[in-house]
Parts: sequence; C-alpha cells; structure tokens
Amino acid sequence: MPENVTLVCTSKMHPIEAIRQAYEAGERDFGESRVQELVEKQQQLPDDIRWHFIGHLQTNKIRQILPFVSLIHSVDSLHLLEAISDEAVKQGRVVNVLIEMHVAAEETKTGFDISDADALQAIVDLNHAPAFLREYPGVNIVGLMGMATHTDDLDRVRRDFAALSALHKQIFPSGGILSMGMSEDFPLAIAEGANMIRIGSLIFGQRQ
Repeated sequence: MPENVTLVCTSKMHPIEAIRQAYEAGERDFGESRVQELVEKQQQLPDDIRWHFIGHLQTNKIRQILPFVSLIHSVDSLHLLEAISDEAVKQGRVVNVLIEMHVAAEETKTGFDISDADALQAIVDLNHAPAFLREYPGVNIVGLMGMATHTDDLDRVRRDFAALSALHKQIFPSGGILSMGMSEDFPLAIAEGANMIRIGSLIFGQRQ
C-alpha cells in the first residue's frame, strides 16, 4: 500500500472479533454504513479507533454518531450537510466530512452531479473562511468521495475515477481527501489519485 494512501477497513456486517483482530494487526480506520451497528461497535472497541461513516446517513440519526465519528464520507445533499452542521454546533464540535459525488452509470448510487461542481466550489471555499463567515460552521469539508460503475469494463471504471480525480483537483487545488476504490477496483483508484480506499472483503472475507 502506498504510504500516502489511507486504508479504511470496511467492517460493516462483520463481527466485533474480526474488527479486533484487524485492530491488533495495527489497523485504526474502520468504516460502517449503519448507524445502530456503528454505535454498538464503538461502545465495545478501543477508543483510539477512527470511525468512518460510509453509508447513507438519515438526518434523524446524525446525533447518535457525532460524538465520536472521525469522518463522514457520504454527504450527498445540501440538506444533509446543513443538518450535520447544525447538530455538530449543538454538540460543540466541528466534524470532518466528504462530499459524495455521483460519477457512476447506476442511477441507484447517490451524490452530487459533476454539473454541481461550481456550486460545490463556492461552498468549499466559504467553508475554509473564518468560522463566523461560514454557512455551515459545524462541518469541515475535507474532500470528495465516490464510487465507480459496478462493471467488468475496466475502461469505464478508470474513466469514472479519472473524472472524480479531476473534479477533486479543481475543488481542492491545495490537496484534500479523495476517497474512492474498494476491494474490486482499488488499484485503478490509486492509479487515478485516490489517497483513501475502502476495503472490506479482502480483509474480512465475504459477509455471511
């Protein structure tokens, strides 16, 4: 694994003991996609784990994970961004988030469209201004996340990652997190500039 790439162990639906084994092997970043499952695991595992929320987040469940979550990958709407910010302000913290982009062919995948790039650029620029000027003061927008089309066509997968990487360079010219790539396609993602990947089955095996 390249030194500049952060591995997030996608532990959703895997048992506590499997996570503990990965922790004892030196891993500290773990990703979950269900709020209740994440809360239960966080209560039973070491405090120095950096928990990543990588699934669709419902606004009525934000408050449950904000006290401890390290990074929310899946901010797919301005409504969700605002709700996270508002709750974070109530809890007296600023939470790191990624903007989820929709670059895949599947309509079932969520996220902002590439056509939203200019508007997102303005939001990110303002988010880096002094706190009293920010529209969303409870969040720190630190990068982008996306998923490639689920297909055996590697050229399509590479194009999806290249499009997301180009957008990342536009919106975050000084650097930031680019979270893309999973067990089946992470080498292509790294080749196109990913510095955070989300790996599940290659670490934990297939879920039962």
